[in-house]
Amino acid sequence: MTRRPKLKLDAQGLLPAIVQDAKTGAVLMLAYMSPESLDRTLRTGSSHFWSRSRRSLWRKGAQSGHTQRVTAAALDCDRDTVLLQVEQKNGACHTGRYSCFFTPITPPADRSASSAASPIILAEPWRPLLDRVWAVVMGRKRRPKRHSYVSGLFAGGRDRILKKITEEAGELVIASKNGRAKEIVAETADLWFHTLVVLGYHDLAPQAVYDELARRFGQPPRAAIKRKKKRHE
Repeated sequence: MTRRPKLKLDAQGLLPAIVQDAKTGAVLMLAYMSPESLDRTLRTGSSHFWSRSRRSLWRKGAQSGHTQRVTAAALDCDRDTVLLQVEQKNGACHTGRYSCFFTPITPPADRSASSAASPIILAEPWRPLLDRVWAVVMGRKRRPKRHSYVSGLFAGGRDRILKKITEEAGELVIASKNGRAKEIVAETADLWFHTLVVLGYHDLAPQAVYDELARRFGQPPRAAIKRKKKRHE
Protein backbone atom coordinates (compact mmCIF):
# COMPACT_ATOMS: atom_id res chain seq x y z
CA MET A 1 0.00 0.00 0.00
CA THR A 2 1.16 3.53 -0.76
CA ARG A 3 2.24 5.40 2.38
CA ARG A 4 0.01 8.37 3.16
CA PRO A 5 -1.08 10.50 6.15
CA LYS A 6 -3.99 9.35 8.30
CA LEU A 7 -7.30 10.19 6.67
CA LYS A 8 -10.45 11.59 8.27
CA LEU A 9 -13.22 9.66 6.49
CA ASP A 10 -16.94 10.44 6.49
CA ALA A 11 -19.66 8.11 7.80
CA GLN A 12 -19.45 6.04 4.60
CA GLY A 13 -15.68 5.71 4.84
CA LEU A 14 -15.08 8.14 1.96
CA LEU A 15 -13.35 11.43 1.13
CA PRO A 16 -14.63 14.07 -1.30
CA ALA A 17 -12.08 14.61 -4.08
CA ILE A 18 -11.79 17.90 -5.97
CA VAL A 19 -10.23 17.47 -9.42
CA GLN A 20 -8.39 20.45 -10.89
CA ASP A 21 -6.71 21.00 -14.26
CA ALA A 22 -2.99 21.15 -13.51
CA LYS A 23 -2.31 23.72 -16.24
CA THR A 24 -5.26 26.10 -16.12
CA GLY A 25 -6.36 25.72 -12.50
CA ALA A 26 -9.95 25.08 -13.60
CA VAL A 27 -12.03 22.92 -11.27
CA LEU A 28 -13.18 19.96 -13.36
CA MET A 29 -15.28 17.75 -11.11
CA LEU A 30 -16.07 16.49 -7.62
CA ALA A 31 -16.08 12.77 -6.84
CA TYR A 32 -15.54 10.52 -3.85
CA MET A 33 -12.60 8.34 -2.90
CA SER A 34 -12.22 5.35 -0.64
CA PRO A 35 -8.79 4.65 0.89
CA GLU A 36 -8.39 1.91 -1.73
CA SER A 37 -9.17 4.21 -4.66
CA LEU A 38 -6.77 6.82 -3.30
CA ASP A 39 -4.02 4.22 -2.96
CA ARG A 40 -4.65 2.98 -6.49
CA THR A 41 -4.61 6.55 -7.80
CA LEU A 42 -1.25 7.21 -6.16
CA ARG A 43 0.21 3.91 -7.38
CA THR A 44 -0.94 4.13 -10.99
CA GLY A 45 -0.99 7.90 -11.61
CA SER A 46 -4.50 7.52 -13.04
CA SER A 47 -7.49 8.80 -11.05
CA HIS A 48 -9.70 6.19 -9.40
CA PHE A 49 -12.86 6.92 -7.42
CA TRP A 50 -15.59 5.17 -5.44
CA SER A 51 -19.10 5.05 -6.86
CA ARG A 52 -21.62 5.58 -4.07
CA SER A 53 -24.52 4.36 -6.24
CA ARG A 54 -22.82 1.21 -7.56
CA ARG A 55 -20.71 0.76 -4.43
CA SER A 56 -17.66 -0.12 -6.46
CA LEU A 57 -14.27 1.22 -7.49
CA TRP A 58 -14.00 2.90 -10.90
CA ARG A 59 -11.25 4.43 -13.00
CA LYS A 60 -11.96 7.75 -14.66
CA GLY A 61 -12.18 7.29 -18.43
CA ALA A 62 -12.25 3.48 -18.34
CA GLN A 63 -15.25 3.48 -20.71
CA SER A 64 -15.23 6.97 -22.24
CA GLY A 65 -11.48 7.27 -22.76
CA HIS A 66 -11.57 10.66 -21.02
CA THR A 67 -8.76 9.74 -18.66
CA GLN A 68 -6.96 11.84 -16.05
CA ARG A 69 -3.22 11.63 -15.50
CA VAL A 70 -2.59 12.71 -11.92
CA THR A 71 0.34 15.10 -11.53
CA ALA A 72 -0.13 15.99 -7.84
CA ALA A 73 -2.31 15.07 -4.87
CA ALA A 74 -2.81 16.78 -1.53
CA LEU A 75 -5.01 16.67 1.56
CA ASP A 76 -6.56 19.76 3.11
CA CYS A 77 -5.72 20.92 6.64
CA ASP A 78 -8.35 18.63 8.21
CA ARG A 79 -7.29 15.68 6.06
CA ASP A 80 -10.90 15.08 5.07
CA THR A 81 -10.75 16.32 1.45
CA VAL A 82 -8.44 15.40 -1.43
CA LEU A 83 -7.26 17.73 -4.18
CA LEU A 84 -6.06 16.09 -7.39
CA GLN A 85 -4.28 18.04 -10.09
CA VAL A 86 -4.56 16.26 -13.40
CA GLU A 87 -3.91 16.38 -17.11
CA GLN A 88 -7.39 15.87 -18.51
CA LYS A 89 -7.96 14.07 -21.81
CA ASN A 90 -11.03 15.55 -23.51
CA GLY A 91 -13.92 16.52 -21.23
CA ALA A 92 -14.11 15.66 -17.54
CA CYS A 93 -17.92 15.76 -17.37
CA HIS A 94 -20.09 12.83 -18.46
CA THR A 95 -21.95 15.32 -20.69
CA GLY A 96 -18.77 15.81 -22.70
CA ARG A 97 -18.12 19.26 -21.25
CA TYR A 98 -14.60 20.19 -20.21
CA SER A 99 -15.75 20.84 -16.62
CA CYS A 100 -18.80 19.67 -14.66
CA PHE A 101 -19.28 23.24 -13.40
CA PHE A 102 -20.97 25.03 -16.28
CA THR A 103 -24.43 25.92 -14.92
CA PRO A 104 -24.53 29.53 -13.66
CA ILE A 105 -26.47 30.46 -10.52
CA THR A 106 -28.43 33.66 -11.15
CA PRO A 107 -28.60 36.15 -8.25
CA PRO A 108 -32.14 36.71 -6.91
CA ALA A 109 -34.04 39.63 -8.36
CA ASP A 110 -34.59 41.18 -4.93
CA ARG A 111 -30.92 41.55 -4.01
CA SER A 112 -30.25 44.67 -2.00
CA ALA A 113 -28.41 47.62 -3.49
CA SER A 114 -25.43 47.00 -1.22
CA SER A 115 -25.04 43.38 -2.30
CA ALA A 116 -25.39 44.37 -5.95
CA ALA A 117 -22.01 46.08 -5.65
CA SER A 118 -20.45 42.63 -5.22
CA PRO A 119 -21.94 40.45 -7.98
CA ILE A 120 -21.77 36.67 -7.92
CA ILE A 121 -19.17 35.67 -10.48
CA LEU A 122 -19.15 32.20 -12.01
CA ALA A 123 -15.81 30.55 -12.73
CA GLU A 124 -14.68 31.24 -16.28
CA PRO A 125 -15.60 28.15 -18.36
CA TRP A 126 -14.31 29.86 -21.50
CA ARG A 127 -10.81 30.32 -20.13
CA PRO A 128 -9.71 26.68 -20.29
CA LEU A 129 -11.17 26.48 -23.81
CA LEU A 130 -9.08 29.44 -24.99
CA ASP A 131 -6.02 27.84 -23.39
CA ARG A 132 -6.74 24.59 -25.19
CA VAL A 133 -7.16 26.32 -28.55
CA TRP A 134 -3.90 28.17 -27.93
CA ALA A 135 -2.19 24.85 -27.16
CA VAL A 136 -3.35 23.50 -30.54
CA VAL A 137 -2.10 26.66 -32.24
CA MET A 138 1.33 26.24 -30.64
CA GLY A 139 1.35 22.58 -31.63
CA ARG A 140 0.83 23.54 -35.27
CA LYS A 141 3.59 26.13 -34.98
CA ARG A 142 6.14 23.75 -33.47
CA ARG A 143 5.12 20.70 -35.48
CA PRO A 144 3.71 21.99 -38.79
CA LYS A 145 1.19 19.76 -40.53
CA ARG A 146 0.51 19.58 -44.21
CA HIS A 147 -2.80 21.18 -45.22
CA SER A 148 -3.15 22.73 -41.73
CA TYR A 149 -4.65 26.22 -41.89
CA VAL A 150 -2.75 27.37 -38.79
CA SER A 151 0.56 25.91 -40.01
CA GLY A 152 -0.03 27.79 -43.26
CA LEU A 153 -0.52 31.06 -41.38
CA PHE A 154 2.76 30.62 -39.53
CA ALA A 155 4.52 29.69 -42.77
CA GLY A 156 3.24 32.94 -44.29
CA GLY A 157 4.85 34.95 -41.50
CA ARG A 158 3.67 37.81 -39.34
CA ASP A 159 2.32 39.95 -42.18
CA ARG A 160 -0.05 37.20 -43.31
CA ILE A 161 -1.31 36.70 -39.74
CA LEU A 162 -1.82 40.43 -39.21
CA LYS A 163 -3.67 40.69 -42.53
CA LYS A 164 -6.13 38.07 -41.25
CA ILE A 165 -6.58 40.07 -38.04
CA THR A 166 -7.47 43.14 -40.10
CA GLU A 167 -9.88 41.15 -42.28
CA GLU A 168 -11.64 39.53 -39.33
CA ALA A 169 -11.92 42.84 -37.46
CA GLY A 170 -13.47 44.43 -40.54
CA GLU A 171 -15.95 41.58 -40.92
CA LEU A 172 -16.94 41.97 -37.28
CA VAL A 173 -17.59 45.66 -37.83
CA ILE A 174 -19.82 44.85 -40.83
CA ALA A 175 -21.67 42.17 -38.87
CA SER A 176 -22.32 44.65 -36.07
CA LYS A 177 -23.53 47.26 -38.55
CA ASN A 178 -25.96 44.69 -39.97
CA GLY A 179 -27.17 43.88 -36.47
CA ARG A 180 -27.19 40.12 -37.09
CA ALA A 181 -26.47 38.27 -33.84
CA LYS A 182 -25.24 35.02 -35.39
CA GLU A 183 -22.84 36.86 -37.67
CA ILE A 184 -21.54 38.95 -34.77
CA VAL A 185 -20.85 35.83 -32.70
CA ALA A 186 -19.21 34.01 -35.63
CA GLU A 187 -16.99 36.94 -36.59
CA THR A 188 -16.01 37.52 -32.96
CA ALA A 189 -14.98 33.86 -32.72
CA ASP A 190 -12.89 34.26 -35.89
CA LEU A 191 -11.22 37.37 -34.50
CA TRP A 192 -10.48 35.75 -31.14
CA PHE A 193 -9.03 32.71 -32.88
CA HIS A 194 -6.68 34.78 -35.01
CA THR A 195 -5.57 36.86 -32.02
CA LEU A 196 -4.53 33.56 -30.41
CA VAL A 197 -2.44 32.90 -33.52
CA VAL A 198 -0.77 36.31 -33.06
CA LEU A 199 -0.01 35.45 -29.43
CA GLY A 200 1.39 32.13 -30.58
CA TYR A 201 3.59 33.86 -33.15
CA HIS A 202 5.17 35.86 -30.34
CA ASP A 203 5.21 32.87 -27.92
CA LEU A 204 2.87 34.69 -25.54
CA ALA A 205 0.35 32.55 -23.66
CA PRO A 206 -3.23 33.81 -23.05
CA GLN A 207 -2.29 33.97 -19.35
CA ALA A 208 -0.35 37.17 -20.10
CA VAL A 209 -3.56 38.78 -21.36
CA TYR A 210 -5.54 37.49 -18.37
CA ASP A 211 -2.94 39.03 -16.04
CA GLU A 212 -3.11 42.36 -17.84
CA LEU A 213 -6.90 42.44 -17.62
CA ALA A 214 -6.69 41.54 -13.94
CA ARG A 215 -4.35 44.48 -13.33
CA ARG A 216 -6.80 46.81 -15.06
CA PHE A 217 -9.93 45.44 -13.39
CA GLY A 218 -11.65 48.06 -11.26
CA GLN A 219 -9.47 50.92 -12.53
CA PRO A 220 -11.06 53.98 -14.12
CA PRO A 221 -10.60 54.21 -17.91
CA ARG A 222 -8.28 57.20 -17.45
CA ALA A 223 -5.69 55.00 -15.76
CA ALA A 224 -5.43 52.72 -18.80
CA ILE A 225 -5.28 55.68 -21.19
CA LYS A 226 -2.59 57.38 -19.13
CA ARG A 227 -0.55 54.18 -18.96
CA LYS A 228 -0.80 53.69 -22.73
CA LYS A 229 0.18 57.32 -23.42
CA LYS A 230 3.21 57.00 -21.15
CA ARG A 231 4.41 53.91 -23.07
CA HIS A 232 4.43 55.86 -26.31
CA GLU A 233 6.22 58.96 -25.00
